[in-house]
Order: sequence, then structure tokens, then C-alpha cells
Amino acid sequence: MPAVFELTEPEDAALAVAADAVARGEAVVLPTDTVYGVAARPDQAAATERLFRAKGRPRDLTLPVLASGLEEARRVGSLSGPGQRLAERFWPGALTLVVPRAPGAASWDLGSERATVALRVPNHPIALALLRRAGPLAATSANRSGRPTPEDCGGVRRELGDAVAVYLCAGRLSPMPSTIVDVSGPEPRVVRAGALDPDEVLRALR
Repeated sequence: MPAVFELTEPEDAALAVAADAVARGEAVVLPTDTVYGVAARPDQAAATERLFRAKGRPRDLTLPVLASGLEEARRVGSLSGPGQRLAERFWPGALTLVVPRAPGAASWDLGSERATVALRVPNHPIALALLRRAGPLAATSANRSGRPTPEDCGGVRRELGDAVAVYLCAGRLSPMPSTIVDVSGPEPRVVRAGALDPDEVLRALR
């Protein structure tokens, strides 16, 4: 049976259980400032494969990565030029940046795309507390692939069930995912409009 914690703020006991599960290669559910995410360690192929199986997610939809802050994010992805400016302006927050992978993440099995990584620092105290304990996490929305992400943890548990070892629940969350901007090429490109206004993001680059 999964361990389920109902939290209003970070709690050491719950975070320790979740971090131990991550270290073993298990999947955990965590709240973010957008939707609930399901996450696992990114540097272990068996762990990321667990996420693909739990969601029924095709491998051509490469897994994003969450980091605890800008310094840690730089060890995962190459942040320079527009990516650096957007990260400094909008992180932590609801912006995911597609950037070239950093050397330390080059071998991570996140899906079929090997050159880039979708990277974000979430603005939620529980997510950030777990990331500080566990390190960066491969994380995607906590739903079966192709279905909407439930706004509450009960709905997430009905979606993912025993495929997840630990649920960190924090009430009802936003139904909106993060906005994704690809800054890996010559020109920034909005991949997905989400919780953050894409026009605001692009204005920050002018």
C-alpha cells in the first residue's frame, strides 16, 4: 500500500519517507504550484521507466525535470542567453524551459529526446523541500497519459493507485500546467501555453 500524507506545509517525517522512496527508484506524487506531479530519480533508467509505465506515457514524450533552484538547474541543463534571463525572471514559478542538457544529465533516460531537457524550478514549499532532500527529479503531471490531471490528491490516487509509493497531498491545486518555452534553438518558441502568460514571457526577452 502506498504511504499517503496530508500536508499543509513541509513535514520532516513525510519528506524523509518520500526521499527514501526516491532513492530506491520508486515513484512519488508531490504538489507543485501548478498541477500534482508524479516523480522519480532521473539518473536511474528503471526509475524513469516506472513513470512511463505508471502513466501509460509514450517514450517520445520525454520526461521533464524539476530542480530546487537555479544552481541545481544548471547541473541539469545549459542555461545561457534567453534561458538564463527567463530563469532569473520567472523561477521559481510556472515556466518550464527546454534547454540543451548539461554534461551531468547527458546519460539520463528521460525518453527518446536525448539532446535537450525540459527544466523547471517549482514554486511550492513541499516540492522544493523534497527536491532539496532528494536532488533533481524527473517529474510529469500526475495522471494517466491523455487524461486531465486531477486537481486533488484523491483523484490522483484513483488515476495512479499502487504504481506510486508515496503521495504527498496538499489539498486542491490549479488545473493549469506550466507554460513551456523552448530556448534550445536560435529563437525562443512557446511550446505550450499554461499558467504563465506566454506573452509576458516573450516580453521579458525584449
